[in-house]
Amino acid sequence: MNIGLIRAERNVPRYTSYPTAPHFTPLIGADSYEMWLAALPSAATLSLYLHVPFCTEICHYCGCHTKAARRREPIERYADRLLDEIALIGATAGGRKVLHLHWGGGTPSILGSRQLGRIMERLAAAFDLSALLEHAIELDPRHVSQPLAAALAEIGVNRASLGVQDFSPRVQQAIGRIQPFDTVAAAVAKLRDAGIARLNIDLMYGLPSQTTSDVRRNAEIAASLHPQRIAIFGYAHVPWLKKNQRLIVQTNLPDLSARIAQAQAASDTLAGLGYVPVGLDHFAEPGDALAVAARTGHLHRNFQGYTVDRADALIGFGASAIGKLPQGFVQNAVDTGGYTRAIEAGRLATVKGLRLSPEDRLRGLIIERLMCDMSVDLDRVAGEPDATPEDNFAFELSALEPLVADGVVRVDGRRIAITPEGRPFVRLVAAAFDAYLTSAQARHSIAV
Repeated sequence: MNIGLIRAERNVPRYTSYPTAPHFTPLIGADSYEMWLAALPSAATLSLYLHVPFCTEICHYCGCHTKAARRREPIERYADRLLDEIALIGATAGGRKVLHLHWGGGTPSILGSRQLGRIMERLAAAFDLSALLEHAIELDPRHVSQPLAAALAEIGVNRASLGVQDFSPRVQQAIGRIQPFDTVAAAVAKLRDAGIARLNIDLMYGLPSQTTSDVRRNAEIAASLHPQRIAIFGYAHVPWLKKNQRLIVQTNLPDLSARIAQAQAASDTLAGLGYVPVGLDHFAEPGDALAVAARTGHLHRNFQGYTVDRADALIGFGASAIGKLPQGFVQNAVDTGGYTRAIEAGRLATVKGLRLSPEDRLRGLIIERLMCDMSVDLDRVAGEPDATPEDNFAFELSALEPLVADGVVRVDGRRIAITPEGRPFVRLVAAAFDAYLTSAQARHSIAV
């Protein structure tokens, strides 16, 4: 394959949703969200996400909505607002069954065992947790103690994702995250000792001073800890959005050719160790639920990445949290101040969102299948209820022709299939169906 570097350098979204968050508008606010919540059928199943925007320090590479917390008081106040928001939403949408629960951030464990317990008690009072399939949390291995692991098990956590990024001391120095292997191994042991056996390890490629050998070694070391899932994300350098990334010397970043080689090295290494690829950047043991979903066409994608979550609605709690309901998307105030003021006033903190049109739903389905299955049959999609006779996608198929020539994708009539070599470039194929993506829109990270 000889993909043109200009195309590979194109800035495109990561497609954890469609339309993507930069296209949300203030036309959808708290009133719309309250009506959408009230319209949920009583039998609707829910997925809950809680965002905790605090860390002990901010790593240079971080692109999350988080900030360093140097005092305990803001964390305690924030936890109280989460309790209030759960009560607000529970008053309208409470009592429904929850299938998935995910804590993200930031470093959600910074709340501490007492606040984690209080929040879980409030969730259990507001919603029906009896059908909970997965209760996951994102963790910083540097801050996993035996008491924390025990507290997480006590509140029902059954999956933990450990942010590792890279095991090389040289790269760790360049990204401002010193985290020896022994620290990660100790965190894994503490979690398993506490009974939390489902583990993910998150790695990154494209980091400053990182080499292809580093990435290959990272995959090997991560696999030696025997997690069920390993994710390897391409570093998104967006210093215009994240000031902390300005601490990274841009000339130390691998160029595009090196990024492509790193992504391939990680994939080859993990495949050789028995992990199967899931979507764009996830790998799982063959018997893991994520791998099974990928094989059977039941894989999904949301703001937490690839998932087996099939809940009818996603409810987000906390600053910047995004939710998805049958009618569309909603997002809370990104800044903790705006979020806190709204909740303290007894109002939902929704500040923007987007009502899905029939075309949005159709294109979103196409993009999700491409991102999850690496293929889509447009004739099959045309049978969906939202499809119209005008949905022939002739323009989009024409736009794929350069990628066909590059060997990224095959088009057989109206069936589109990403080639094995084209897998790292799937976002470019998905972008052909993105009606919102123009040069005048929001800036994104490069495609690989």
